[in-house]
Amino acid sequence: MNKMPADQAFFDEKAHEKKPEKPVNESGRRKIAALLGIGVVVVVAGLVAFGAKSQSDRHADAIATLEAQKNAVPVVRVMAVKEISGPRTIELPGNMAAFDQATLFARATGYIATRNVDIGSKVKKGDVLAVIAAPDLDAQLAQARGQLEQFKASVLQAQANADLGKVTDQRTSRLVQQGWSSAQQGDQDRLTAASSSAALAVARANVVAQEAAVNRLTQLTGFEQVVAPFDGVITSRLIDVGSLVTADAASGTSLFSIQRTDVLRVQVWVPQAAYFGIKDGDHAAVTVPELPGRTFDGVVARNARSLGPGTRTLLAEVDVDNKDGELTAGLYGILHLQVQRQSPTISIPSQAVIFNKDGLLAAVVDDEGKVQLRKLNVEYDNGADVEVRDGLKGGDKVILSPPATVSDGMQVKIQEPPPKTEAKSG
Repeated sequence: MNKMPADQAFFDEKAHEKKPEKPVNESGRRKIAALLGIGVVVVVAGLVAFGAKSQSDRHADAIATLEAQKNAVPVVRVMAVKEISGPRTIELPGNMAAFDQATLFARATGYIATRNVDIGSKVKKGDVLAVIAAPDLDAQLAQARGQLEQFKASVLQAQANADLGKVTDQRTSRLVQQGWSSAQQGDQDRLTAASSSAALAVARANVVAQEAAVNRLTQLTGFEQVVAPFDGVITSRLIDVGSLVTADAASGTSLFSIQRTDVLRVQVWVPQAAYFGIKDGDHAAVTVPELPGRTFDGVVARNARSLGPGTRTLLAEVDVDNKDGELTAGLYGILHLQVQRQSPTISIPSQAVIFNKDGLLAAVVDDEGKVQLRKLNVEYDNGADVEVRDGLKGGDKVILSPPATVSDGMQVKIQEPPPKTEAKSG
């Protein structure tokens, strides 16, 4: 085993010995700490001073801004309003209906022998639409006519018996007076004559009753031909050749539906605000969304003269000429009515109306440039414009889109209109 030299071991032991530490200078350390504290205080004081200065500047700027806003005179746009006394146009939705429409039912029981029309067929009043074959009804009519002839013959027979009884009674009464005949025979001949007269009255009554029955059956057989009650268009057909139809009053067979469309009724519900301004005979115009650019003239023909209790609206009908057939029943249209104003009103755009806790107001600029807030009594509002009954008068300058800070007595400046540019000549 190798042994380490003695010199080498001596040097290693020296190397492991700790070197003595230098003593610390306490006074220097205190000086350094004092300097650091002073620096921190200086920095903090500088930051506080800077923040205070910034806060003071911002406060001063805010006060200056508020003062400037307070002293600033806003520039506003105005319009001079005018009184309106002419009629007002209102637009209301309306539904077009046929002037006349009917569903035709069978009045004779039988089979359809002939059908002359179909849906869409244009017919005239009196045209035969279908023919019903009713042999039972024809037989009843023939039988009734035969009985009528029998009753008429019975009348002749009864007339003859009555005449004979009358003559016999006259002859017997003279013989009784002369004593050539007994009183019993006279009474018998007198009563026989009265009985013959009564039988004649019964025979005549039977003739009248049978004539009524014949007339009834004649009219029913006339219903074997189904005819158009007015000029129009067939809108539905519910039978075909060979169909069995019945003439029962409760469950009779419906045959056709017909509508008169040369004149259309446009039904519209007029609000209460326009009730006193509309009357029969007023002109009206109708437009249809699917026919842009087209206007159809009409006349207010009739109205219900009573407002609905639930809606406070008036049902009115406008008649529209449709001889060319461009319109049809069931269409939806817009009705343009001219409603007479009961008193003059002031019209202003909706952008000039102020709504706050005091209700509806308008800001008016007087001759001195000060604002006057006027409370409005609105008569009509269509969304774009508002008609005012009270609160404004003709010539008032109303502010358009007034600022949110507008107040009564506020000073404003009216914006001058832009100069008109003249067109350059070529």
